[in-house]
Amino acid sequence: MDHSMHDDLPTDGSGYEEGAVNASPPSPERRRRPAAVLVGILAALMLTLVVVDRVATGRVENRIATAFQDGLDTPEQPSVHIDGFPVLTQLTDGTLRHVAITAHDLPARGGERPVPVAELAVGLDHLELSDNAEVAHARAVDAIAFLSYEDLSNTLGPGISRDTDPGRVEAVLTRPLLGEVTVSAAVRAVSGNRVRFTDVRVTHGNLPPSARRLLDRFFSEPVPLRNIPEGLHLRSVTPTATGLDAHFTGETVTYRPQSSAA
Repeated sequence: MDHSMHDDLPTDGSGYEEGAVNASPPSPERRRRPAAVLVGILAALMLTLVVVDRVATGRVENRIATAFQDGLDTPEQPSVHIDGFPVLTQLTDGTLRHVAITAHDLPARGGERPVPVAELAVGLDHLELSDNAEVAHARAVDAIAFLSYEDLSNTLGPGISRDTDPGRVEAVLTRPLLGEVTVSAAVRAVSGNRVRFTDVRVTHGNLPPSARRLLDRFFSEPVPLRNIPEGLHLRSVTPTATGLDAHFTGETVTYRPQSSAA
């Protein structure tokens, strides 16, 4: 008697003959391995790019610092920070979006009653550099020059400090027979990057009319700031607890070593 094909199938309902291979899906661990490898490769690549970018940034910052030190004649290199990441793309484009430079102890230069600048903080926007970074062209510049009361006192003669009234400084004069005389003066910016003392008042002590020439000698002539890079214009002067903050701005400023204002 003939048997049908169904009679040859296993009776256990498995549907497979003996010896057939039962393929199972890959385990979750095996599926995760390729993804983990890819993530590792991407992380290594990103780390390499970051390292290369930081190295290039450090070299450019050092070149800028050296150029500005030569131009400002500071005893130490200014600190330089290039904003943004990555910097390599900015260098490729030829323009750095923003560069912050802080220099200390700019020596006084030329003229009568020169005043050193204790600190100069400069922000340069859209900075274009030459191949050696010694020539810098910025679309806009904003800077604060800090003049300490100690340096002002050494330059002008009387001891200078901040007055209790906003926008004013106090000066103490000591003269034989007159004793100690305290005067108050307003401070403002005038053309030519100069600081002028106005509205001088005697607030303590006795100063005869004949002695008023002492005040004229100290305060009548504006104090020029001659160690500021060319192209910057003094906008305002603000007395603080320890000195004067002189605010400068400039547009389309080109800087070269030894290009500070004469």
